[in-house]
Amino acid sequence: MERKGRTFDVLGQLGSLRRYARSLVRNADDAEDLVHDALVKAYERKASFRRDGNLRTWLLSILHNVHIDRLRQSRSQSRRHEEAAAEVAPALAAPQDHAVRLSQVREAFFGLPEEQREALHLVAIEDLSYQEAAAALGIPVGTLMSRISRARASLRNFEDATSRVSHLRLIEGGGNENR
Repeated sequence: MERKGRTFDVLGQLGSLRRYARSLVRNADDAEDLVHDALVKAYERKASFRRDGNLRTWLLSILHNVHIDRLRQSRSQSRRHEEAAAEVAPALAAPQDHAVRLSQVREAFFGLPEEQREALHLVAIEDLSYQEAAAALGIPVGTLMSRISRARASLRNFEDATSRVSHLRLIEGGGNENR
């Protein structure tokens, strides 16, 4: 299926490549990614294609090899994750009421405006001083303090409105100002 004068007519092979990729990965988006990656490899190795060779077979072979490489990479990554998980001490699941409550707090945190969430995260979770957090965000310390104050107030309002578990106090009033 090569056009006269064009021995490297990749566009004419897209249908075959897409069908084969779809049969390999069983997902349209992943298949398109696979075809894309295979075409990139084909163009990088265009010089290795023999003019008298079958372009369709060559491209399908590249697509297959890219798929196998992805599978190997995925398996290797899974093994590394499993080994890392085995190294970590097992944790007990939180009781259901705590798990639900923490989920609610997480949603409230992610519901904060981005600038407040960034500021609070750097100070409360990453344990940066106000000066370090302000420098990281490229803002004055006063602006950072204002954002943190508004974020804490918002979370305290959430806490007051939904808290039935009094021993789970996540946000305390301004304890980090002296950093």
